[in-house]
Amino acid sequence: MSIEFSLPVSLAIILGIIAAGTAGMWGMMTADTILMMVLPSMVVFAGIMFAIGVKHGQYRASNV
Repeated sequence: MSIEFSLPVSLAIILGIIAAGTAGMWGMMTADTILMMVLPSMVVFAGIMFAIGVKHGQYRASNV
């Protein structure tokens, strides 16, 4: 059994991870800090890691 990682599935997983991380921080920091500093940095980091993951997947697929 495996998951087909299409773009919508991948984005849903990323958004779920970001939502869980944001919710987990909610009790430790003020809402202003989370929404202005933590959430944007999590989104940027996720975008960079997603792009690196896609490029690595393309590399692996072309060199099999």
